[in-house]
Amino acid sequence: MPAKKMMEIDPRDRPREKIGLKGVSSLMDHELIAAILGKGTRGHDVLSISRKVAEMMKAHEIPAYDELLAIDGIGPSKASVLMACFELARRYGIQPLTDSVRITGPEDLLRIPEVKGLRLKSQEYFLCTTLNGASEVITTRTITMGLVNHSLVHPREVYADAITDRAAAIICVHNHPSGNPSPSNEDIKVTKQLGNAGEILGISLLDHIIITKSGLTSLKSLGYL
Repeated sequence: MPAKKMMEIDPRDRPREKIGLKGVSSLMDHELIAAILGKGTRGHDVLSISRKVAEMMKAHEIPAYDELLAIDGIGPSKASVLMACFELARRYGIQPLTDSVRITGPEDLLRIPEVKGLRLKSQEYFLCTTLNGASEVITTRTITMGLVNHSLVHPREVYADAITDRAAAIICVHNHPSGNPSPSNEDIKVTKQLGNAGEILGISLLDHIIITKSGLTSLKSLGYL
């Protein structure tokens, strides 16, 4: 499916408007770049251009001027704007007081104490981790605590705090005290409900993880997201 052009996107979800409504930390990397560039060029919408720049940054850190020019839709003017932003960030960037946990895969969740502790729980817990636009953890909350092997959850309970956090995305985690790593029919149903709700709210459900003593199971990797 081709990417939507800026004018086809709900005004509340456009990068510059989102900064005012949700705060700058709610934007994904490519949305921040789109907010800087403002508009695309003939045949190249700004979101497509911005995704290419973001991919380059993830693969090679900060791209050089000539590397930016090699991207279709970026000329000297846009390349210069981006290079100026990169240089300002280099000069005045402030390091966080504590190391942020950045989630790049399911195993990174084990760096969160609340998630790691689920492996030994005798009851089923359902947690929600909220993330900013850089996939850094904002906070992790317990949504429900169930019986030995069953815990019910509703989308409104999951997304209420995510909205308050101005989160860009969430990851849900729950444990299986039985040790069975496979998702149940209820797990799959809840995952699809949460994914659909996230699309409506503009807060992506990146994954739903099942944790047991032996490891992690990603419902995204199984094709349920």
